[in-house]
Amino acid sequence: MPPRKLTISTERRVVLEARGLVKRYGAVTAVDGVSLEVRAGQVMAILGPSGSGKSTLLRCLNFLEVPDAGEVRLEDKVVHARDRELNALRARVGMVFQQFNLFPHLTVGENVALAPRTVRRLPRAAAAALARDLLARVGLADKADSPPSQLSGGQQQRAAIARALAMEPAALLFDEPTSALDPELTGEVLEVIRALAAEGRTMVVVTHEVAFARAVAHEVVFLDAGSVVEHGPAAQVIDRPTTERAKRFFRR
Repeated sequence: MPPRKLTISTERRVVLEARGLVKRYGAVTAVDGVSLEVRAGQVMAILGPSGSGKSTLLRCLNFLEVPDAGEVRLEDKVVHARDRELNALRARVGMVFQQFNLFPHLTVGENVALAPRTVRRLPRAAAAALARDLLARVGLADKADSPPSQLSGGQQQRAAIARALAMEPAALLFDEPTSALDPELTGEVLEVIRALAAEGRTMVVVTHEVAFARAVAHEVVFLDAGSVVEHGPAAQVIDRPTTERAKRFFRR
């Protein structure tokens, strides 16, 4: 049974905010004036058809793609495309990609411990202990000393989640975290994200798993052609969409 979702009060502080974000690639506008607020403890799912701008929007939230217009606010501070500010943003906003991006020459534990050592300046022993703790939380306690090549795709993605958690982020971004996995491995990754939601982690999840979004997300943003078509409570947007475009999508 999925964890019970708690109502997220509008009084909770806004952790991550987009205001009028625009991202263009030549004549194509991939993100077209998107605004959203992610509050502490909230899980926001971004849904939409392929090419709707979901991943581009997510990458704009931590400046992996620099927006052409609009602004991103982290904990009510505007982020600018300057090295120092971007480093601070990425240290506070974790990213889990479609591909796992683990360093093949490091063990799984070393992958998780690397950023705490180099960015947070934790001593080597403390970073290693943190890595082992986080790997245990995602069900990989026995894999700390293994190379990534010895892990399944689902295990590698769970290790990537542990790596993101190691920076103690204010928010976690997931870019279709199960899209590179076989269906039988998808469930183990979604279960980890469910557990993080139950802990009250602040997360934005781009996903094609509609049932998962309905069960776990507090809010759903439905994108099409780079614009927000519907935005509201998950059950409302998925079960009772008001626009014809969203109705066609969810009927599938």
